[in-house]
Amino acid sequence: MPKPYDYYLKEILIDEATLQQRIAELGAQISQNYADRSDLLLVCVLKGGVLFLTDLMRHITIPHHIDFMAVSSYGSEARQSSGAVRIEMDLHTDISNRNLLIVEDIIDSGHTLNYILRSLEARQPASVKICTLLSKPERREVPIQVDYIGFEIPNKFVFGYGLDLDEYYRNLPFIGVVREGAYAASDQS
Repeated sequence: MPKPYDYYLKEILIDEATLQQRIAELGAQISQNYADRSDLLLVCVLKGGVLFLTDLMRHITIPHHIDFMAVSSYGSEARQSSGAVRIEMDLHTDISNRNLLIVEDIIDSGHTLNYILRSLEARQPASVKICTLLSKPERREVPIQVDYIGFEIPNKFVFGYGLDLDEYYRNLPFIGVVREGAYAASDQS
């Protein structure tokens, strides 16, 4: 029986088992790297990062806090970013002298994350590191130092596991590639 997302799905790029194994590895690595610090704050970038954060924090064995930011990139055409970014929901936590780990679903051009970094660094945290589930290095327009990468992926339009198609299919347990012609948008922010 066909599933609602079958029309859009060209292929499964990263299956559920592979995702979960890599997330467990990232959690172990982060736990080891922050073992001597008691003030780790995971900053989840909404909405796409929430599934990744939830699974990742289950594998981080040291005490930590979480907080959330929502940002939007906007431009003249739907789903295409001009590089202009605004904060829609800011952190509730004072981050001065805290060790921050930004948890992001995907880093594409780097404009949004660059804006987030500048905003957070102005608040004088002790450190800021980045953990992303997916990275598209060939799409990068702004250099970003990424400290923890789940997977480097090719320049393909992907969805599932937090990434949406018009807010649908974030709940899928895998990362899928959108079939050409199945979706009008040609850009992923």
